[in-house]
Order: sequence, then C-alpha cells, then structure tokens
Amino acid sequence: MGVAVSGGSDSTALLHLAAEWAGAAGARLVAATVDHGLRAAAEAEAEAVGDLCRSLGVEHAVLEWRGWDGAGNVQAEARAARYRLLAEWGARARLDYVLLGHTMDDQAETFLMRLARRAGVDGLAAMAARFNRNGQVFGRPLLGQRREELRDALRARGVGWIDDPSNEDARFDRVKTRAVLGGLADIGIDAHALSTVSENMADVRAALDWQVAQIAAQAVEIEAGDLRIDLAALAAVPEEIARRLIVAALLWVAGGAYAPRRAPVQRMLVDLREGRGGTLAGCVLTVRHGAVRVAREPAAVSDIQSTGPVWDGRWQVEGPWQGGEILRALGEEGLGQIKDWRAAGVPRQSLLASPSVWREGQLIGAPLAGYGEGWQARLCADRAGFPLRRH
Repeated sequence: MGVAVSGGSDSTALLHLAAEWAGAAGARLVAATVDHGLRAAAEAEAEAVGDLCRSLGVEHAVLEWRGWDGAGNVQAEARAARYRLLAEWGARARLDYVLLGHTMDDQAETFLMRLARRAGVDGLAAMAARFNRNGQVFGRPLLGQRREELRDALRARGVGWIDDPSNEDARFDRVKTRAVLGGLADIGIDAHALSTVSENMADVRAALDWQVAQIAAQAVEIEAGDLRIDLAALAAVPEEIARRLIVAALLWVAGGAYAPRRAPVQRMLVDLREGRGGTLAGCVLTVRHGAVRVAREPAAVSDIQSTGPVWDGRWQVEGPWQGGEILRALGEEGLGQIKDWRAAGVPRQSLLASPSVWREGQLIGAPLAGYGEGWQARLCADRAGFPLRRH
C-alpha cells in the first residue's frame, strides 16, 4: 500500500494511521510526495516528509513535476500531473492501493465549488472512496473525518505538520470556498450537512447509471471498435438518460477521463434526433439506418503512434512482428493503398481512425480493413464490453 503525503495535516495524519495499520497487519507501506516545483519551499518540505517517513520506518519517494508552462489553470494542471505521477509510482512499486488524505471538509468544499458552476447530479455526488485513475487504484479512507479532528489527533501525539501558504491565498476558489463555508455553519450548512447531501447525490447517480445500463444492454452494439446505438431507443428514454448514454459512449470510444460539458452534449442529442451528426470529445457521431454510430475521430488519433502492441489505449495488435514496426491510424494515406477496403464492411470514417502497421514507411497491415497477412486487432480487455465508466 502507498500513501501520498504532502506534509499537510490531513496527509500527515493519514501517514501515521496507515503506518499503525500496516504494522499491525504486516503489510508493506511506502509513501510518496509530489514536488510540483511551483514554490521555493517545496523541495525542503518534501525532505521534511522524508525525515518523518524514515522515523516511522516507511520508505519514501519524491516525485517531481516540472511540466507547467504558465498556461491554463495551474491547480488543474498540477492535479492531473499529481495523479499521473502517483499512478506511475504505484505501478513501479506494485501497489494495490495509493491512499489519499481527502477529508469531509474537502468533500464539502468541492460540493460548494461545483454548485457554483451549476453542476448536475454527477458533479454534486460524493467523492468515491475508491476509484481507478491512470491504471492505479486509489483510496480515500478519511472522507468521514473532519480536518480539525485529525489535527487534534496529531496535537495529542505531539506531531506537527506543514502549512502550505497557498491554502491561505484568496486568489484560489477553494480558499474562498473554505472561508464561505465557515460562515454558513450558523444556518446548519456545515461540512457534515454538505457531505450528507453529496452522499445522497451519489445514490441518485448510481440509480441513474443503473437505468442507463439497462437501456445500453438492449440498444447498444459494439462493431469494429465503434458503438451503434438504436436511435428509436435513444428517443424513447428521458432526456437525462439519453444524455448519460451518449456520454458513456463517448468516454468508452475515446477513453476520455472526463465527460464533455452538458451544453454540447445536449446540442448533439438534438442534432442526432434530427438525423445530423458531428464531432464531440474525440469522437465522430453519424446517423444511418436507424442507428447512431459513435466512432473515433480520425483527427483525434492522427498523431498517435506506438511501437506496439497497444495503440490508442484500446487496440491490441497481434501479428508477425519483426522489429521496427510502428502502429498509427490508417488515415487517408493508408486507406488509399487498400483497393478493396469496402469488402471489410467497416465504414470509411471508422477505418481512417483504425490501427495500422507500418515498417520503414510502408503499410504492411490494416487489420480492420482486412489488409496484411497475419495481422489482427482486438479491443483491450477493459474495452471488451460496454460498461459505464466512472471517473
């Protein structure tokens, strides 16, 4: 088991609790600190966490991120990098879980921030206590605990923690939200109340997902890596169920980590019902023969290359590998070399975004187009069916 430790009170308390549990259970525990390189004190803070870990007999690693170029939302960029680095570390260390120190206060703050963005059920639902991201299972065992309770426990042990100055920087939405939350307690809106509401929303989300799964089992087929959705079934269900079904299809086909925003999905639903298609979230949607086909958008995969055997995170390519092969989208260049591609029965648009094998600049295999002796492509195990994917 691994634990992510920033040095703040929440993760420091988690480290102590995890160390006690690991000692009693005879489990292996390791820790990691992500140094985002955004503050001068970050390196010294990571060293301090390392000292603490050594005092507890816990192996510690520092994961550095230097990827921010000054553009975009720094907190969002740092968060994505943090999960990626922790997942890569977890894979190297062969960890079953990586534990995070999110608390009930984080739950409440996130709820309010998403409420301000007019979030729906998914956005207001409680954080998952266990989830998979970037191929690593993460756990949040402290969601039922208040931050101040954890600090009291640390004080009782004589253990200090590091206060990140960015937690007091009013330029950040979370800091503003934290201040507002403190003023709402007088009318009964506190972390406990908001956490309970978010848990209620999570129950609603689960019920909606169950209903979508029932519709998907009857109305969705997998064909050459695409999804075909019966248009009549899509038109017969409530708007929210149809929206969720389309979002699930987009995530499954493109492998996106986050659902596209509600407004463009709503516009796409209108277009689909009127017989028009379009592109969204790395996918191309077309209407034909009473069905909506959700396929990978050729432009979204035009620059993706791999030395095999996995391409685009979803295709497993098998064949007479000799070394030096490159996997990439078939594209116009490749399709133009296959005279009888129509015999494969796969739409042209889908073939353009399908995996192909090249060696020394020459096309030697296009499995979905039936080109190249011995070459085959199948969906990776996590795409073998069409489950709803929770992110």
